[in-house]
Amino acid sequence: MVDEILPDLCRIEIPLPKNPLKALNSYLIKGDGRFLIIDTGMNREECMHEMLSGLERLNVDLKKTDFFITHLHVDHLGLVANLATDASKVYFNEPEASMVNSESLERQRRDLGVIYRSHGFPEDELKKSIDSHPGYLYGLRKRVDFCVLKEGDIIDIGDYSFRCIKTPGHSPGHTCLYEPNKKILVSGDHILFDITPNITFWPEIENSLKQYLASLKKVYTLEVNLVLPGHRNIWNDHKRRIIELQEHHRARLDEILLALEEGEKNAWEIAHYVSWDIDCSAWELFPPAQKLFAFGETLAHLNYLEEDGVIRREIKEHGVVFSLA
Repeated sequence: MVDEILPDLCRIEIPLPKNPLKALNSYLIKGDGRFLIIDTGMNREECMHEMLSGLERLNVDLKKTDFFITHLHVDHLGLVANLATDASKVYFNEPEASMVNSESLERQRRDLGVIYRSHGFPEDELKKSIDSHPGYLYGLRKRVDFCVLKEGDIIDIGDYSFRCIKTPGHSPGHTCLYEPNKKILVSGDHILFDITPNITFWPEIENSLKQYLASLKKVYTLEVNLVLPGHRNIWNDHKRRIIELQEHHRARLDEILLALEEGEKNAWEIAHYVSWDIDCSAWELFPPAQKLFAFGETLAHLNYLEEDGVIRREIKEHGVVFSLA
């Protein structure tokens, strides 16, 4: 599906088959003889077909096209290597540019496995979850030479002038784009309106939930009339949604504290007590990859509570457990 949002700014909806996210919003901006694509979809045939179909309808020449990727998740990044030409610039954030090559991915997979096992993720479940993770199935298959952007850097394209705003939390280097003249915020997965962004544990950043909440406060002050999110519906009231997201995470923290009132538990046990928005009647029925996402989010919330001094961790023979301080 292709729709025009504003003059020279369109959305191409890229399907994400068998994924709860359903689709990615890829945005195309037309300039004077040049184009900019924001986020691309997974490295899957279905995504490529819909992208090329949309670009053909919009008369886009890939030899005159640059790319901006909000963050490293494969539904945003995975297809860019297949689309970029030798004449393309691929804009990306600095922290994540070194995290997406094959060696780094394998190291992350290994390190994350060690950490998750220590927090109670069963070995057989972990293998199934990692093997079905889209990040390892549909990511980059060749190297990309990124043009690294930092906080405050500008991308000019046609009548639009976008400023980079670092918003870590959902990922280590997540970056939004803000157009101050037209009051547009390209929010990636920092702010979503129909679903809540997954805030997971990252070895690369300290206290991802704390950073995410700080990033929400950072963009709250912006004057915004239109938010272009990475998934689902486009909206305009970013301040109201930020308040809802803050309340969502407060409620999740309360659920974890309630679980610990019964006594010490590891992260795997605590994850069973959290209200997950997924169409399954029991934790045991969660798809393997969704268990990985839910577990990572539980761990991020535990880290937040631990740093806040509300809970404490102990390392025992069978691994890490948490209890009320």
